[in-house]
Amino acid sequence: MAKAPAAKTDSKKIPNTPTASKEDLLRFYREMVLIRRFEERAGQLYGMGLIGGFCHLYIGQEAVAVGVQESVKPGHDKIITGYRDHGHMLAAGMDPKEVMAELTGRIGGSSKGKGGSMHMFDVPTGFYGGHGIVGAQVALGTGLAFAGKYRGDDSVAFVYFGDGASNQGQVYESFNMAQLWKLPAIYIIENNQYAMGTSIERSSSTTELFNRGASFGIPGEQVDGMDVLAVRDATARAVARAREGGGPYILEVKTYRYRGHSMSDPAKYRTKEEVDEVKKTRDPIDHIKLLLEQAKATEDELKAIDNEIKAIVAEAVQFAQESPEPDPSELYTDVYVEATV
Repeated sequence: MAKAPAAKTDSKKIPNTPTASKEDLLRFYREMVLIRRFEERAGQLYGMGLIGGFCHLYIGQEAVAVGVQESVKPGHDKIITGYRDHGHMLAAGMDPKEVMAELTGRIGGSSKGKGGSMHMFDVPTGFYGGHGIVGAQVALGTGLAFAGKYRGDDSVAFVYFGDGASNQGQVYESFNMAQLWKLPAIYIIENNQYAMGTSIERSSSTTELFNRGASFGIPGEQVDGMDVLAVRDATARAVARAREGGGPYILEVKTYRYRGHSMSDPAKYRTKEEVDEVKKTRDPIDHIKLLLEQAKATEDELKAIDNEIKAIVAEAVQFAQESPEPDPSELYTDVYVEATV
């Protein structure tokens, strides 16, 4: 376990870090480790040829989805994101076995093996998909927020997108409508600083993305996306405002992906030293372990969680490998939704 830095006072509290109970910290640790270990195995299966198409891993960004999820009412609120979506699915409560089976194109997957990595849905948990078109989910997520406002059901739409997608025109059309109609939408910009492979300094004329809604009157703030508690607290404030009718809010969550844009990306646009420095000094799981050390969590408690997650991921892989491929007739199912009266 990482050791806390030497403190200059009697207090061992990490400066500027929100607090949480030991039980909450252990839960956050479990959820973040699940995402990381799941993604590591997904990367291995891709390398073995068991996952086809594209595969975008969430390693390094775990604190974002886990922190945001604390403010989500499961099955009531709506979650939508782009194609780096496995972490959001797991944080939302989707069964790891169904997620892994979908990645491998098996009938046991959440979309019966027809969606793959980039197009999974799970309405019971309120997860409305990863989406393969850059920025498209922002317009769709704004529609989800509109539906909640129209129905008066007090739901909030959590709309994730990246720094690259933040330059899309449909994002600004969505901002305009959301503020015009005071929609309960939380726009979460996961700024991992490289979009598909170009640094934000080279691709965006303004790099403070939380200000992107200023011309529409949408407030925003920048959040440390490597600190799950900072993400949790910022999201809670934004959601409380949305549920009270305050309208949309932008959270620019500064984070970092350790792997390339996708499994086929060698990421030569940044140095190994840069990635290693982030891993060494800002890793979100190491940070939560430091907080747990201060909360008097024991090595045995953490090892028990690590072993549990190892077993869960192994079971997911086994389930995926044993689940059959969908019958060709599945091509003609789930194309339309039956009308209800």
